[in-house]
Amino acid sequence: MKKIENKAMLITYADTLGGDLKQLDRVLDQYFPDAFGGVHVLPFFPSSGDRGFAVIHYDTVAPEFGTWEDIDRLGSRYYLMADFMLNHVSIRSEEFRDYMEKGDASAYKDMFIHWDTFWPNGEPTEAELSALYRRKDGGPYLTFTRKDGKQVRLWNTFFGEQIDIDPYAKPTQEYYRRNLSRLASHVPLVRFDAFAYASKEPGTSCFFVEPKIWEVLEIGMKPLREAGAEMLPEIHENYTIQQKMAEKGYWVYDFALPMLLLHGLHFGRTDRLIHWLNICPRKQFTTLDTHDGIGLVDVAGLLTEEEIDATQELVDRLTADVKPYIPFPTVVRVPGKPVQRYQMMTTYYSALGCDDRAYLLARAVQFFAPGTPQVYYVGLLAGENDIEGVKNDTDPRTVNRHSFTEPEIRAAAQKPVVQQLLELLRFRNSCPAFNGTIEIDQDGSNGMLHITWRNGDCAATLDADFKDKCFRITERKGDTVTERFRQES
Repeated sequence: MKKIENKAMLITYADTLGGDLKQLDRVLDQYFPDAFGGVHVLPFFPSSGDRGFAVIHYDTVAPEFGTWEDIDRLGSRYYLMADFMLNHVSIRSEEFRDYMEKGDASAYKDMFIHWDTFWPNGEPTEAELSALYRRKDGGPYLTFTRKDGKQVRLWNTFFGEQIDIDPYAKPTQEYYRRNLSRLASHVPLVRFDAFAYASKEPGTSCFFVEPKIWEVLEIGMKPLREAGAEMLPEIHENYTIQQKMAEKGYWVYDFALPMLLLHGLHFGRTDRLIHWLNICPRKQFTTLDTHDGIGLVDVAGLLTEEEIDATQELVDRLTADVKPYIPFPTVVRVPGKPVQRYQMMTTYYSALGCDDRAYLLARAVQFFAPGTPQVYYVGLLAGENDIEGVKNDTDPRTVNRHSFTEPEIRAAAQKPVVQQLLELLRFRNSCPAFNGTIEIDQDGSNGMLHITWRNGDCAATLDADFKDKCFRITERKGDTVTERFRQES
């Protein structure tokens, strides 16, 4: 099992680059050699929905994807990340089915959060309900009828196939211990998906509630720490939360970078971007695209509301062809604020108007930003919005989840923009300067950006102009300077 290293990580489903894990391994070797040091395989376990995130159990790899042997083979060549849901399980899980079958006699009864007993008065007051951080209308619960005929209301944050669990309950902690220990024997890095919703307390937002959230993370971290694995907490919210977690030594995501780059590239500005590069965490994974949309809430305060709106409106115009199939935006209900648009549903390449020059500059900046870069598989192939896919699916995120056949992979890999992206990836992985220190030129006037990484006698420099999308990358070794990449105006 390879350990984490400072090389680019691919994000992919087990079946979207060739069909299964064996084919994924072959595709990476055949079409993208040396482009990645790591792979985040999105949930590859038996699941009842949400594209793998309603996990039935973690005991096996879903047979349609492969086996643990396939994961281990991939893990001998790449450092791997796997997902774990601290907040919920599938309603098809053994634990939930046992509770429905046996009722109060079930060993798993306390694993689930009963709406009626959670609130001191059996129901939330109007103020308590309005204080909740919610991803959907109404109260976040579902009603189930147990075999004994009793109806129970159980906390449900997300979709109907997922039911929330109590991290403080003994059966939940045993569930964590058993499954996280197994995961850590196969991968060095585990991603805690949507963990902030696991901190629930009456009278609060029930989202990233301090200090409870730190207790929840430690409960989850205990079996990982014992196994020598690391953890990446996933949270889409204001960038200040990422900074809080970074201060405590956790790995974090940079979910602010995607919107900052869209704003900068569409409007020819780098001042907002430079400010963020100065203050962002250093122990982080950077993204431009993931299996979800492009976050808007993450960048509040780094861009003004007017700048966010202007960027969003421009991207909406560039991606107007998906509007008939995604008529309503994804939103979040934040206490004390109007309903907020949560994410834009589009591929990153489409969000830049399928402009190769803008796209390559965005990736170059990502690869020079503090942290380890992640590249989503659709972005690797400069994929456009999947109109046909979203036509036939109620989930708007399908627009950015195309499953590529071998002929599609072969054709996309030959596109000049993809060939140049691979060139940038290989440089990022091989240049030792990126293991050193960063210097960022503070002059953000006229849309210019200059970043240098130094490590011993090696240096890598990016000089970019956001107004005409030209950039140059040079590498210095001792007294020798070599131009590694140039995009002319």
